[in-house]
Order: sequence, then C-alpha cells, then structure tokens
Amino acid sequence: MLQRTKGRLLLALLVVTGLAGKLGDNTLTKEERKSAVTMLKETRAKVTGAAEGLSSNQLNYKMTPEAWSISDCLSHIALTENLLWSTLENGMKRPANPEMRDSIRLKDAEILPMMTDRSVKRTAPEVLKPINATWVGAAGAIAEFKKQRTEHIKYVRTTTEDMRNHVISMPGGGYVDAYQMLYLMNGHAERHYKQIEAIRADPGFPKS
Repeated sequence: MLQRTKGRLLLALLVVTGLAGKLGDNTLTKEERKSAVTMLKETRAKVTGAAEGLSSNQLNYKMTPEAWSISDCLSHIALTENLLWSTLENGMKRPANPEMRDSIRLKDAEILPMMTDRSVKRTAPEVLKPINATWVGAAGAIAEFKKQRTEHIKYVRTTTEDMRNHVISMPGGGYVDAYQMLYLMNGHAERHYKQIEAIRADPGFPKS
C-alpha cells in the first residue's frame, strides 16, 4: 500500500512539474527547432525576393544557350522543394528505424556547405527540370515556393514527431534522418540562390 501511495505521489509530482510528458520524449530540442526555423525563414526571404525589380528580359537571360535563367532557377527550386518534402513526409509515415542511425555519415553542420558548394557540378533529374513546372514564370515559381516553405516552417515549429529516429535512404545513395532532410532541402534552395546571384553578376546581364 505504501509503495502504491508513493507511486501516485510521484506521478502527481511529475504532472504538476510538467515532466510527465517529457519522459521518453524524442521530439526536436529547442535548439534544433530554432536552428531549422531560422534557416528556412532566411532562405525563404532570399528566394522570394530574388526577382524583385527585374524585367522579363533580365529574368530570362542566360549566360550561355544551355544555361538556366533566373526564372528557370526559381522553378527548379520550387519543384525540388516539393519533391524533397514529399520524401521527408513519406519517411515519417514509415515506422521509426533508429537501428539505421549508424548508417548516417553526415553531421548536420556538414550538409549546408556540401549542398551549396557550386564547384561540384550536378545535373538535375528530368522531373526537376524547369520545363516540368506547372506554374507560369518567375512569379508563379516564387508563389509556389513561398506557399510550400511557409507550410514547412509551420510544421517544424509545431511538430512533436520523432524526426531524428526516422532514417531515410536517399536516391543518390546514403542516409539522413528526417531532421537532416530540412538541411538538404534548404541547402538546395541556397545553392540555386547562389546561382541566381552569379547570373546577376555576369557581365552580359541586361541592364534593364
């Protein structure tokens, strides 16, 4: 009887102090949540402002005939945002697989530098090429990206899901956890924002 009474007292104390809901809690830490929200918001601001004040001539300028324009980059950013988020969502729908954590080779801090290193050339898969966009022009791409990114920020702010113990196999090889997918997604947008900056800095970029 004494043991049962002690157990009830302990449970009551945990509830009062707010600790009961934290035992075994695998949700994001305050620092993880803040870091992800901050970077997602900063890149949202960059991308949504990328076409501000630019003419149609400037938005469609290509440094070479086969290169992408600013408008193309924006469409690719929006297409990839949607695809990577679908990959994250599908990973979260499957059972947690913490036993796969040993397969992860990248640390959080290594992902953004890797993704934004434009000295390493990559070719977009056919499905993510700008020609496959369902919206019209740069304005449509920005609207799509802003809508999706805003929803993603809301998710990160409020989710209590165990993102760290859902490990996802990437099509190009390797594994990341669902939280790291946020860094991949954001790093991709940052990479192509840098490409937009390079286009604008090109000597042949139209003055108007």
